[in-house]
Formats: sequence, C-alpha cells, structure tokens
Amino acid sequence: MRTSTLSAICLALAALSPAVHAHQQGDWLVRGGLTTVAPDESSSNIVVGGSDLGVALTIGNDTQLGINVAYFITDNINVELLAATPFKHDVSFSVPDPLGTGNQLGEVTHLPPTLTANYYFNDASSSFQPYIGAGINYTFIYDEQFTGANESAGLSDLSLDNSVGLSAQVGMDYHIDETWHVNASVRFIDIDTDATFKVGEADGSVGDIEIDPWVYTLSVGYTF
Repeated sequence: MRTSTLSAICLALAALSPAVHAHQQGDWLVRGGLTTVAPDESSSNIVVGGSDLGVALTIGNDTQLGINVAYFITDNINVELLAATPFKHDVSFSVPDPLGTGNQLGEVTHLPPTLTANYYFNDASSSFQPYIGAGINYTFIYDEQFTGANESAGLSDLSLDNSVGLSAQVGMDYHIDETWHVNASVRFIDIDTDATFKVGEADGSVGDIEIDPWVYTLSVGYTF
C-alpha cells in the first residue's frame, strides 16, 4: 500500500514538472520581450571653438521591445540576431546646468542590431540551458537633437557617428515545454562614437564617447 502511494506521488510530481527539451540542430528560436540598454559611458570633454569647456556628457538608460531570432547549426551552437524597437536616450551634462538651459542637453535615437554565435551547455536532465556567446554589433545613431532650450541658446546640428564593435553575452533558456521557453541574457556591447555640433557659428565636438552599454533582456521564446 505504501509503495503504491509513493509511486502515485512520484507520478504526480513528474506530471507537474516541466518536461526537458534541449535545443537541437535545425531548431529556429523566435523571442520577444523587454530589453534595457544601460550605458556605462565615459567621454572626453566638450570642445567649442578649440576651447575645452571642462564638461563631459552622460547618457541615460532606455527600455524597449526586444526581438531576436536564432538558428541552431549544431545541438550546442546557434547564431542569433538581436533586434529591437528604437532606443531613445537623454544626453545630459556631467555637471549641473552649465549653460543655464537645464541639465539635459538633448536626446539621441539608435538601433543596435547584434549578431552573436552562442555555445549552449545542453544538459538532457535539466530544463535550464545556460549559454555564452560573442559577436559583432553595428549601432545606427539617428534623430539627434538638442532640447528646445538649448536650441534657443544657439546650439544646433548635433550629430553622432555610427559605431561598429564587439559584443559578449551570457544567458539561459528555461524550457516550459517542447516549444515554449523563457530567456534571460546580459550583454556587453562595445559602442564608441564622436559627436559634433555648432554653437552659433562656432564648431563644437566631443571625441571618444565610449557608451559601452550593458544590455539586459527578459523574453519569451518559441521553437520551430
């Protein structure tokens, strides 16, 4: 009687536990969720008309819809493309209100598509599938603009260069069943840029802006 009861309990627990479905060669994954870009920026000082103002820049965080697609070329290796809706970041002075126009200087919008090769530590006995990866990023920066107050103060023509850099990530999939999984990942992306602008008729610039963000993603995935 006790053996039968114990067997029934074990069967019930097994039914409640998620089945293990490791990824396999030929699988396509599509994921959607939230992606946060958190810059860890440093920059040289702002230069106007050849004079160093002794002021640098800071760049704020932003969270958007993140989408990625991956294809398994072996049971353990996939190639993944990260995409997202455009990220918009506030750009501010590193010191309080140096121009008397508010601390925020302006804002920029960018798209950071990233292609990554990942290695999965597949374990057929676990629903958790951790992985590591490395790849390359191209950051397209556009729609740069000063705040209205700064434009009224004579600032114009803000422009930031696009960036190409390496990336690295760690992540994990948790399999709910054979088609659905939850994904979490952390990436570091090397993003470097230069900025130019005008103050009245004088040329201004900020060189060597190292944005270098940490990128955090939490998403739900589907396997084809």
